[in-house]
Amino acid sequence: MRIRRGGSRPSPTDTIRSGDVYIAPFLRPLTIVSVCENQEGDNMKPKNTFGLVRVAVAVPRVHVANPRMNVFEMMKLVGNAEHERVQLLTFPELSLTGYTCGDLFLQPFLHKKAVEELQLFLNLTDAIDMIIQVGMPLLVNQKLFNVAVTCHKGKILCVTPKTFIPNYKHFYESRWFRPSYEATISEVELCGQRVPFGTNHVIDVFVGTGSSKHRIFCLGTEICEDVWMPIPPSSHMANAGATILTNLSASNSEIGKGAYRKDLVTQQSARCMSAYLYVSSGPWESSGDVIFDGDAMIAENGHLRIRSKPFQFESQLLITDIDVEKLERERFMSGSFGQTSMVDPKTFHRIECTIKSSDDAIAVRPIVPLNKLPFVPSDDKLRAERCEDIFAHAVTALKRKLLSVENVTKRQVVIGISGGLDSLLAFLFTLRAFDELGWDRKGILAVTMPGAGTSKRTKKNALKLIQQTGVTWKDISIVKNVTTHLRSIGHEPCWTCLQCENAQARERTHILMDLGFVIGTGDLSEIAQGWCTYNGDQQSMYNPNGDIPKTLVKYLVRHAADIELFKEIRTSILDVLATPVSPELVKAKKAGEIEQLTEDIIGPYILHDFFLWHMIRNGYAPRKIAWLAELTFAGEFDRATILKWLLAFLKRFSNAQFKRQNLPDCPKIASVSLSPRGDWRAPADVVLTAWIEEVNL
Repeated sequence: MRIRRGGSRPSPTDTIRSGDVYIAPFLRPLTIVSVCENQEGDNMKPKNTFGLVRVAVAVPRVHVANPRMNVFEMMKLVGNAEHERVQLLTFPELSLTGYTCGDLFLQPFLHKKAVEELQLFLNLTDAIDMIIQVGMPLLVNQKLFNVAVTCHKGKILCVTPKTFIPNYKHFYESRWFRPSYEATISEVELCGQRVPFGTNHVIDVFVGTGSSKHRIFCLGTEICEDVWMPIPPSSHMANAGATILTNLSASNSEIGKGAYRKDLVTQQSARCMSAYLYVSSGPWESSGDVIFDGDAMIAENGHLRIRSKPFQFESQLLITDIDVEKLERERFMSGSFGQTSMVDPKTFHRIECTIKSSDDAIAVRPIVPLNKLPFVPSDDKLRAERCEDIFAHAVTALKRKLLSVENVTKRQVVIGISGGLDSLLAFLFTLRAFDELGWDRKGILAVTMPGAGTSKRTKKNALKLIQQTGVTWKDISIVKNVTTHLRSIGHEPCWTCLQCENAQARERTHILMDLGFVIGTGDLSEIAQGWCTYNGDQQSMYNPNGDIPKTLVKYLVRHAADIELFKEIRTSILDVLATPVSPELVKAKKAGEIEQLTEDIIGPYILHDFFLWHMIRNGYAPRKIAWLAELTFAGEFDRATILKWLLAFLKRFSNAQFKRQNLPDCPKIASVSLSPRGDWRAPADVVLTAWIEEVNL
């Protein structure tokens, strides 16, 4: 055999001959799938990739019992993966020989050929800076093991044997293979290298050199049946620090099995707070007894990122970027992670591997989910289910609160109705709670409190909502009282300054508090930015909206318009949705119109909720948030606009902590909460100077 290390690269239409092996990248026609295709642009290049690692799983065409041809097929995929700057590539179980060799696994000749072709594979990849995993049978001390070989640049890093050997129904692997715990060695001689052998090792992968060297991820590996067991080996590997877990599999296809397999993989990634790369054999395996569909998927902390198309005879390469930084934060945020391990992580051997960083490739064209509305599911069906689920949570919480104070309130509550989104959502929650409790809606006292900036449109909608739902109504103008109050403290009302705005908000809260048990209306986005008046609309007896961001409020209200319970107010709901968001605390130049537009003052809620999610839920630094925002909102907001509003968000978030320290009770619904008794506890006298400075860099 000749190995060509020079000359021209083969074209995509060249045929690989058995006597001539071309060095990678072997770019060949095949299906390459990524989570998303992002536009390129210089302004998208950060100084680093913020913890992203590019990984791939590959389903090659398999030539059963022909290791030489399998090496050729795998090299095609290796070449394409190298072109895409993949850092970790995993092939299926027994990919060197094929899984369906049957009693050919008992032939020493096949074992010999597998080792020889592994050596060829190592030779062909000795200049490729990528961690690659292949499967093969390996004879060790007269016992045959089904193993995964992890290699990098021609060097074998470790050999991982399969632990659980299936021997039921159509499986009879124990006819050929032994489980990992029957091995009596911790090292094995393979292709002239002495390498670790066993399931008690993880690979720490680094980039950089010297003082700049740092770990980017930790790798753990298991094989097929292992993940189907009560305590998979990968669970122990995760407790030992593995953030990316791989599974080389050859799982046959049956009706309904694919759905179960997906749940299995996503749940294991969730339990381990890890990425889980699963790849199984394709339809080129023998179909004499079973069928293989080439199921391959990558999950990240319970979420399926990407999955192959089933029953494809064409090779498939699935690529995505894993946010290891986020995974590591999830783990240290979970104080219980690793507490129940039955295997001491200290017994794991740590193998080091240093690879070249793919910063430039990932920065220019990251393969990450880009969601403008991280609080809102993009799928219509899932979004409807989520909205109904939120209604169930909020209404249940409100019912429990009302039942606890029933003797005090006498089945009566008070709520201010402005004709805006937030008060409408709280009103809908209250209506549904009363209906489910079987209480008379007359017990809901809806109060309209027009001020100097109240518009005709919002007042009309407020009145319609009240009249059409049969609740009790009280209308109290606040203009006279606020005027008297302001003059009493030496301030002539101008209805345009901050003092006039705050006085109106406090007067409304004063009125409501004197009338009974007050249902609050402020949402999570307003709480985050302090867009509320201290001891004004910031206060209530109970706030069902407090854990719901503005972008989600809109979808919840829209969902309510389609519910049978609210059909009588559907037209009013839709008109409130179409009304610009405004506190209406500034007197309009034209009577009856809306003068104040909230988003003109504090910025677009779609951006602020994006910032809020990634800062609080994911713990990202400002620079990473800005980078993701540039990618996500490309063509909608430029870099300068994003940085402007990110800076404004950080300043307002920092300054508003003293208001959050005194929030009323509100139910935790989403995974982001700013309750001082729950997810967010911070000192009110600390300024986020470092965060703000990073935006200005």
